[in-house]
Amino acid sequence: MAKQKEVKTNVMRLLDKAKIPYTHRTYPVDESDLSGSHAADRLGVPHELLFKTLVLHGDRSGYLVAVIPVDAEIDLKKLAKISGNKKVEMLPLKELLPLTGYIRGGCSPIGMKKSFPSYLHCSAESLPQIGVSAGQRGEQIFLSPQDLSDYIHGSFADLIIDTPCACSEGSGKEKTWKSDS
Repeated sequence: MAKQKEVKTNVMRLLDKAKIPYTHRTYPVDESDLSGSHAADRLGVPHELLFKTLVLHGDRSGYLVAVIPVDAEIDLKKLAKISGNKKVEMLPLKELLPLTGYIRGGCSPIGMKKSFPSYLHCSAESLPQIGVSAGQRGEQIFLSPQDLSDYIHGSFADLIIDTPCACSEGSGKEKTWKSDS
C-alpha cells in the first residue's frame, strides 16, 4: 500500500524552502472553541509550548504582530512601548483575512501577505521548540523559537500581562525590528 503524501500548508512550504526544520501536527477543529488552549489540549502538549499569533495596529508603526503563549493576555501598554507607539489596538476580526491572508484560528506569524514588525514573548527563548499555527485551523508546526524569530525578523520581549521575563528587566535581549525593504 502506498504511503499517503502529507498535504503541506503555505507555511510549511516556506519553511521547507528556507531549510528550517519543523514538525507538523494536526488536531480536530471544534468551530465552537478556536482557542489556543483547546488546541494544546487536543494536541496533548503543555499550554506553555503553544503560541498564538495576534495582529495589532499601532498609532505610529502601523500593523504589527505579537506571538504570545496561548493562555496569556497581551499587554497593550508593554507592546506599545516596545514597538515605539503611544497606543496599540487589536486588529478588527473582519480585517484579518484581507490583511494577512489568514482566518481566526489559523493565523500564523509566517507567510502573511506582507511583513510586519513582529514580537515574540520572551518566554519562548528558553524553550527548545514552540508551536504556532501552520496557517490553517487544525494545523500546527513546532520549531525552534530562534528559527522563527530569525525567519520573521522578530524581537523577543515581555509582551504579556502579569508575567515579567528576564528581557523585561533590560537584559539587552530586546531587538529592533528591521524591514527587508
